Amino acid sequence: MAKGQHKADKDEAPGLTARRFAADALLAILHGRRALEDVFEHGETGRQFRALDERDRALSRMIVATALRRAGSLQAVIERFLQSGWPEDVRVHAILLSGAAQILLLEVADHAAVDLSVDLANEIRNKRYAGLVNAVLRRVSAEGPAILETLAPEIDTQEWMRARWLAAYGEEALRAIVLAHRVEPALDITPKENPEALAAELDGVVLPTGSVRVTGKGAVAELPGYHEGAWWVQDAAASIPAKLLGNIRGLRVADLCAAPGGKTLQLANAGARVTAIDRSAPRLKRLSQNLARTKLQAEVIVADAATWEAEPFDAILLDAPCSATGTVRRHPDILWQKSPEDLAQVTKLQARLLDNAAKLLKPGGLLVYSTCSLEPEEGEMQIADLLSRNPALERIAIRAEEAGDPAALTARGELRTLPFHFPNADPRLSGCDGFFASRLQRKA
Repeated sequence: MAKGQHKADKDEAPGLTARRFAADALLAILHGRRALEDVFEHGETGRQFRALDERDRALSRMIVATALRRAGSLQAVIERFLQSGWPEDVRVHAILLSGAAQILLLEVADHAAVDLSVDLANEIRNKRYAGLVNAVLRRVSAEGPAILETLAPEIDTQEWMRARWLAAYGEEALRAIVLAHRVEPALDITPKENPEALAAELDGVVLPTGSVRVTGKGAVAELPGYHEGAWWVQDAAASIPAKLLGNIRGLRVADLCAAPGGKTLQLANAGARVTAIDRSAPRLKRLSQNLARTKLQAEVIVADAATWEAEPFDAILLDAPCSATGTVRRHPDILWQKSPEDLAQVTKLQARLLDNAAKLLKPGGLLVYSTCSLEPEEGEMQIADLLSRNPALERIAIRAEEAGDPAALTARGELRTLPFHFPNADPRLSGCDGFFASRLQRKA
C-alpha cells in the first residue's frame, strides 16, 4: 500500500473514507503530477475509488474537482492562518486543501469537515499536524468566507497562463474564461440521429452544434440509449471539427490521432470510409469498443501519425495532441500541472503531424486541423507557419453557421471557441471546451 494510504476501518467515522481518498487524490495530482482521471480510473487508486459506495464516490470526486478549480483561492485563505508557512509534509497540504474546499465551497457541515480532516492528520506519524489542521480549519470556517469574497477569480489560474490568455484575448475575455472554469460542466453527447428526440428523452437541450446537453447526475452508462449505441459523450466544441469536412459520404477519410474516438464515430456515422490512426494501442482499444457499441465501422491502425504512410485520402481530420488548456472545465488538474515547457514540446509535434497530413491529402481534398488548446501557438500560428512552408495548401474559411456560436468565428475564418461561449441563462447549460480549428484544401 502506498505511503499516505490507509486501509479503511469498518468502524471508522462515516465519510472518513471518502475524505481520505480525496486527500490522497489531491496529493497524487498536485505533488505526484498524476492526471485526475488517471487517479480515479487506473491503478491502485482506481481500484480504491471503485470500492467506495456510490455516495462516497460522488463526494470524493466533488471534493477533488472543487479543490482543483479553486486551489489558488483556497490556498490564499489557508495561508492567512499558517504562521510558519506550509508544513514540509505535503500530505498536510492535501488535507488542508480538501478541508477548506468542503468548508468554503461545498454543502458540507463545517464541524464534519474539520473533525474528519483532523482524523486524517492523526494518521500522519508526526502528531503535531493534527493540532495544526484543527486550528487552521477552525479559522477557515470562522473567517474564511469573508476573505474568499475579496479574492479576484484570476487567482485560481497559474500566472503564466493568465498572462498568455490576457495577451491573446484581452482582459474581459480572461475574466470570463476563469469564471467559466469555476462551473462544473454539463454532459454533452453526440447522437447518431434525431437530437431533438434524444434531448426530450434525457431532459436535455439541443445546442446549435446538434449536440445534446444534459445536466442530470448519475452514471453515463445508465442513461437511456447508451447500451444501444445511440450516442457517445463528446463536448459540443469537440464535435465541430469533423463537421467542417462537409459531405463525406462514401469518401475515404483519415482520422489522425484518433483516440479516444469521438470524431471517428462522427465520421463513420456521416457515411465515410474511415481509417483511424493513433500511436496508443490501449486508447485505440477504447475506440474499438465504442465502435462496437455504436455499431459503426472504421479501420483502426496503431501507428505514429507523424510518419505514417498510405495512399492519399479524400479528406483528413487531425485533432492533434496539445496542451489541453481548453479543457480545464472538465479537467481542472490542468490548471496546476501544465508548464510553458510543455507547450514548447507539443508545438514541434503538431508541426510534424501537419506536414505529414499534407502529404497524405489528395489534390482538392480537405484537411481540418484542430486542438483543444487556448494557446495561439497551437492554433492560429501553427496554420500560418504551415501555409508559409506549404504553398500547395490554402485556407477555406469556416462559415458563421458552421461555428455553432458566431462569437467563435475569427476574422480569418477559423474556429476559436472559448470556455464561456455557447452562453445560456442557466449557468449549468453554458460553456464549452476551448477549441481551435482551421479548414485547408490542397490545390488541385
